[in-house]
Amino acid sequence: MSKGSSQRANALADRLERGAQALASFASGLTEAEWQTPLPKDGRKIGVVVHHVASVYPIEIELAQTVASGKPVVGVTMDAIHEMNAGHAKDNASVTKDAAVDLLRRNSAAAAAAIRALTDAELDQAAPVSLYADAILTSQFVLEDHAVRHSSHHLARLRAALKR
Repeated sequence: MSKGSSQRANALADRLERGAQALASFASGLTEAEWQTPLPKDGRKIGVVVHHVASVYPIEIELAQTVASGKPVVGVTMDAIHEMNAGHAKDNASVTKDAAVDLLRRNSAAAAAAIRALTDAELDQAAPVSLYADAILTSQFVLEDHAVRHSSHHLARLRAALKR
């Protein structure tokens, strides 16, 4: 930890890295048949979901940085997220395991670095967030509820789908 960096930011970044590494390790060990398995109720293939986690880190970090700067998050709704996810699934239906895991590693490292750059004051900054009916939330909450937990959330769903 460099002088002046936030212990909380480092802890959040470490948690994000651990979750991404767990997802990457799990994904790397999947067979091609498992990679192509659709998730129950969701319908997206497991490989698409791994790529999804990797591809949204920049967006999740941007939302947290917006709040950290004291600006509101506007226009982000569950309907918009569902639309984005459906488009992603269609556009990435044939994503390879190597490409998805590589993107997961690169984007999670970039996300962790961005988190480590935040100060305690920025983590504590709060602003209205449209995804939560304009509730005033902290940047740390946005990080924890999205980028930090995202890989763990989906890893649990993938394990359940494959009964592993």
